[in-house]
Amino acid sequence: MALARGFADPVHDAQAVFRTVMDALARPGLVRRLACGLAPPAPLTPELAALALTLADADTPIWLDPSLAGCAAVSAFLRFHAGAPIVANPAEAAFALIADPGACPPFAAFAQGTPAYPDTSATLILALARLSEGRGLGFAGPGIRGRAQLDAAPLPPDWPERLQANHAAFPRGVDLVLTAPGRVAGLPRSAQALVPEEA
Repeated sequence: MALARGFADPVHDAQAVFRTVMDALARPGLVRRLACGLAPPAPLTPELAALALTLADADTPIWLDPSLAGCAAVSAFLRFHAGAPIVANPAEAAFALIADPGACPPFAAFAQGTPAYPDTSATLILALARLSEGRGLGFAGPGIRGRAQLDAAPLPPDWPERLQANHAAFPRGVDLVLTAPGRVAGLPRSAQALVPEEA
């Protein structure tokens, strides 16, 4: 089995991706362009691969959702290019790669951090089919001017409630990075989902 190539220029490519994702997390709800030039083994998307190769290393375990974990080529690609261990227990992961976001496990299954060490929580990276601004679920909070809106799919039906509960646990909770082809947006736990109240 031939191993798919990683970044053509590992240092500069990873730096560019890092700057993009940090900007996305600093400005929740704003979609950024993400060019990565990768062709990883399916169902790992180029965007998931780029973020994993940029953020993960030997000290940051990765959890793969069932669609990714079932592909040996995906695990081999990540172990070789990122050097990160793959864990079976989501609670042990620093990063979770989710290629089937509609079946995303409950946030409580992942490391939540502690009040003293909130940075020990997990970051979930989701591969979506659709990600755009200007409509969809609204958000407010640090880094958001007024109100942001994100139209993202597919996602679990209880997604707004999950986001509200995640924000309510602040400073604990998970951070979210949403990707779609050529795009990325950040939803840190500080972002508050503005769910319309039922009449």
